[in-house]
Amino acid sequence: MDLNNDNVMPMQFLISFDVLLRKYEAMADGDDPLLAQRAKEVLKAQEPYPVLRDGFTDPGILEEHKEVIQVILKDSFSEVLSDNEIKTAALPYYDLMFNASRRFQKILDNAGPDFELKIHNQENKEAYIMGCTVILNFYYGFKLDFSRPLYYQIPDANGVVRTYRILYNADFLEIKPTEKAKDLTQEDVDQLLEQPENLELWKEKIPPNSFISKGFVIANMFDVTTEHSISDIKTELIANNKRGSDTFIPQLEQIFQSFFKLKELQVGFVIFDSKKNRFEKVFGKGISSYILHDRDTASCNQALCPESFNQLIGENNYFVITDIDKYAERSGGISPYKELADQGFKSAILAPIAPQGELLGILEIVSTEKAVLNGVNATKLSDVMPYLEAAVLRSKLEQENLIDAIIQHECTTVHPSVVWKFQDEAKKFITDQIEDRQPQFNEIVFKDVYPLFGQTDIRESSRARNTAIQRDLMIQLSEVNRVLQAAFEKFKLPIYEELMFRVNNHMEDIRDVLNTNSEQSIFDFIQDEINPVFEHLKKTDKEALERVTLYEAKIDSGTESYYDHRRNYDETVMRINRKLAGIIDRRQVHAQEMFPHYFERYKTDGVEHNMYIGQSISETREFEPLYLNNLRLWQLQVMCEMENAYYNLKPELPVKLDVASLILVYNSALSIRFRMDEKHFDVDGTYNARYEVIKKRIDKSFVKGTEERLTQTGKLCIIYSQKKDELEYLRYIKFLKSKGYFTDNIEILELEGLQGVSGLKAIRAEILYQTGENKSKTYTYQDLVDEIKG
Repeated sequence: MDLNNDNVMPMQFLISFDVLLRKYEAMADGDDPLLAQRAKEVLKAQEPYPVLRDGFTDPGILEEHKEVIQVILKDSFSEVLSDNEIKTAALPYYDLMFNASRRFQKILDNAGPDFELKIHNQENKEAYIMGCTVILNFYYGFKLDFSRPLYYQIPDANGVVRTYRILYNADFLEIKPTEKAKDLTQEDVDQLLEQPENLELWKEKIPPNSFISKGFVIANMFDVTTEHSISDIKTELIANNKRGSDTFIPQLEQIFQSFFKLKELQVGFVIFDSKKNRFEKVFGKGISSYILHDRDTASCNQALCPESFNQLIGENNYFVITDIDKYAERSGGISPYKELADQGFKSAILAPIAPQGELLGILEIVSTEKAVLNGVNATKLSDVMPYLEAAVLRSKLEQENLIDAIIQHECTTVHPSVVWKFQDEAKKFITDQIEDRQPQFNEIVFKDVYPLFGQTDIRESSRARNTAIQRDLMIQLSEVNRVLQAAFEKFKLPIYEELMFRVNNHMEDIRDVLNTNSEQSIFDFIQDEINPVFEHLKKTDKEALERVTLYEAKIDSGTESYYDHRRNYDETVMRINRKLAGIIDRRQVHAQEMFPHYFERYKTDGVEHNMYIGQSISETREFEPLYLNNLRLWQLQVMCEMENAYYNLKPELPVKLDVASLILVYNSALSIRFRMDEKHFDVDGTYNARYEVIKKRIDKSFVKGTEERLTQTGKLCIIYSQKKDELEYLRYIKFLKSKGYFTDNIEILELEGLQGVSGLKAIRAEILYQTGENKSKTYTYQDLVDEIKG
């Protein structure tokens, strides 16, 4: 047998004791008589067997000359330390070893006859490159840091896997080139270092068997099971998708078994919900809770006895049960002893996972053997708890993100006031997924809620938008005509004159009014017919190139057309919406503190908002009609603030537009349902649909018997149908008038019937405005207009 037969390494291995024997030769000529005598004995023992110095590749020779090799290695393997040191002679990166210490041999014997010793964390590719780095260092002289920890993992007599770190002593090894060895430059080495995973490149630069490794190494091993277990625990906890992994708990249990050196050991987790003061099962494959047993949730006093409660929650300290059966009997079968005893466990450690004193959950370590888990080995957990705490914090965040992702996917963004309802459904959804049931996100319905609707609308926004488009198109067509005119005058081609004729026709079409299809028609005309001509002109004539380039510089890359007036309009609308939305969003934070309610707002040409308030929306607080009254008054105030904010912003805007505001009062409670297909809340039921109809049509309503639009600049309109609502809002207006929100100009109006809706009335109240320069002075809208004109 030749140990190099299956070798795919940069070096051939030759077992030899020549380097060691040369050291003995030097000692034999030394001044120390004892050392010289010992060296001569070793050299004499070896002398009849030159193969041990010349080298050999047949591992059988190791057994054949076992006694002589023991003499040669006697000083390197101290007899008095053989029962303590974990040590063997070996070849590097090979699982061939000889002359092992008694302790190492005992470790291998305990592993069983079927155990095959292999370096745990090394693949064949890595071994080849590792061998190359050794050659680069010791033969070529390139200084590379190639050291990395190598491990054996060997089960003990109880089946617990132990980890041993390997440290090689290569003092008795030398490396020599063969005819296959190549000369390497710094450039070659740089190329190798840039591609550390490219095995073929390494084989090209340092071919297989291009060197001879002659000698042996001494492998010293150290039991690092505890340290390695801590590292493995950290690695396992860092891994993603632990909840969905079938192997997470078995692997973690195996690591903890090595950590505690106990085979019969199981690991469980339970999470703590501080809001509900209860323990909950972790949603994950194979993740059990032994204190909950067959329950999904349990309050603290149901899951823990007073003593364990105080230790775990009060003091955030370990709770150790060395004899579960004894304490179950003494306590009369209270928790957690009864649940643990019923499952056949005899000892347990419960460890609180409480980063910065906040209890997030409990690590449960249990065994079927009495007293093997105890107060002494519980202290070992101090080394791993920081990793557990970090993992649970991250897992908590992952669960929140997962819940949010499900809500986002199933329902889109939802308001914080109702998130709790979606979270409950998301948790059920996750549980169904894990337990291989068909997951279904149930519909979310809130019953008996009171609606509030308001909008601050940009007046005549469609006309302003059309005017901006019209002006941009006129300017662009005029510029196109200018280029075509110059081209016609120079080249006298009739086609340029014909194009100018069509450009003029387009300009005439939009001069007075912009038709529905005019914008697209002109865009297509320029793209399909003008732009190709301009591309031709750019190639034909230098002056035409300059004119076309000047024209193209004014074209917006996003819209591929002139975008000056439209940009001003769009910027105006964007700034108005941002300002108004910012005010109501900030004020909503305080409103939610008064009483939680559903809120949503939309930016269109202006800002509109919906609010729903009622008992079903609040998770914990009790609803009273007072909170509805309070929210209505709050809405009135905020609408006036939004009007004020706009008219302070107006002088800065590129386009001077106006806004008008209204509020819809609906005095009946209704139900809202989250529409899964449309991803938003809507009123539920045919009767309640009347509310949505009114919302969509009221901003177009007229005062009864006139052609006067209800909504007017400078006035807030409150639309209602019941007399009690009128009296309530007149009371609010009177109060806010005393605070400078309104003038005495208050109108009560009847509205023309809308399609499907009749009997509506409105209060129209004139708003007082405060300018930015003098907040103490107030103005009506007409005052503002007069002041600006003046």
